[in-house]
Amino acid sequence: MSAAVQIHDLSFVPFIDQAQIQTRIEALAKEIDTQFTGKDPLFLAVLNGAFLFAADLLRELKCQPEISFVKVSSYQGTQSTGRVDELIGLQTGLKDRHVIVLEDILDTGVTMNKIFTLLESEQPASISICTLLLKPEAYKGKHQPEFVGFEIPDKFVVGYGLDYKEYGRELKSIYQLIN
Repeated sequence: MSAAVQIHDLSFVPFIDQAQIQTRIEALAKEIDTQFTGKDPLFLAVLNGAFLFAADLLRELKCQPEISFVKVSSYQGTQSTGRVDELIGLQTGLKDRHVIVLEDILDTGVTMNKIFTLLESEQPASISICTLLLKPEAYKGKHQPEFVGFEIPDKFVVGYGLDYKEYGRELKSIYQLIN
């Protein structure tokens, strides 16, 4: 993995490298395939951050995944704003479907609580959460994720889809803010 990176006014150090991410995604795909055999789940990727995770995960799945996207926002800079603004609504019918929400990171849980409220009104057969990163110290969400890539400390991270002021998403590895 490369050295520290500078994004805007902040510096970040290597945290989780590309090989570790891919190995864990392969394991998550096997877990999902086992649990959802014969159920053809609908994957709902939360944009913008989960796009790389969703693409890599779907390529590893053996089931025939269908994917849709929703875009919500709860961050400003490095802090959660505590509110969720729905930006793009769901266009796919969910009634009696097994839905797996794909997130890049579960931080406070505000976003996931809002997503669950919106999805439950559509009467899916089930809703599961698959997240690449979970901050257990910060997470106060009502719904626990069934599939977790990595548990990380409550520190700001970028890379592999995660951003700081819209930059850093393209990094192949995950970097942590230098305190």
